[in-house]
Amino acid sequence: MDMFADLAFYLVIIVILVAILASAVKILREYERGVVFTLGRFTGVKGPGLILLIPYVQQMIRVDLRTRVLDVPSQDVISHDNVSVRVSAVIYFRVIDPEKSTIQVEDFMMATSQLAQTTLRSVLGKHDLDEMLAERDRLNSDIQEILDTQTDAWGIKVATVEIKHVDINESMIRAIARQAEAERERRAKVINAEGEQQAAAKLLEAAEILAKQPEAMQLRYLSTLNVIAGEKTSTILFPFPMELGNLMAIKPK
Repeated sequence: MDMFADLAFYLVIIVILVAILASAVKILREYERGVVFTLGRFTGVKGPGLILLIPYVQQMIRVDLRTRVLDVPSQDVISHDNVSVRVSAVIYFRVIDPEKSTIQVEDFMMATSQLAQTTLRSVLGKHDLDEMLAERDRLNSDIQEILDTQTDAWGIKVATVEIKHVDINESMIRAIARQAEAERERRAKVINAEGEQQAAAKLLEAAEILAKQPEAMQLRYLSTLNVIAGEKTSTILFPFPMELGNLMAIKPK
């Protein structure tokens, strides 16, 4: 019995040593860092590679430095021109300071998500619907800059913000379609008016040239007669200028 008791005692000792060794040795991957606390006080950031800790004296919190993707849920936004829309976005960010992300904020993922939602509503509410639809790059940049500034205290770097969807109700879609159609009609009328104006200017210029050279007018008459003669018509009525008749009546000596 004494032998079995001794064997059990040694097994317990071995298990305890293995447990202590397992808690003392940590291996961190290339994209991981360990925030180490000694008796509750921050003592440094370690990693990657093999990390040795003092069991029950030091504790370590793993922090992933890879870029994270955060979906911002659809938010109800009232634009500057009082149009109600639902907007969703996606944010790409990463931890650049493991110490701050662990000590300064309890849950940086939740904090960043909540901040992104409020910032999205705040920024888009200052712009008209047309700007939301046509100037997404500028709005993305504005939101990213605000988020990056506010999350800097948490050791977070916001790299990119992308607005994914701007959902509009059916009545507003029909109103936008009518507005676009009216705008196309306006442009067509403006282009037509500009064409008429240019044509009138060219006709006036041609009239001034013909007025200075009466012979040119006679040539235009003859050219027009030549064109009409090519048509399949039986009778042609065309005013004959008296000046041309006088010129043709003059016989050379």
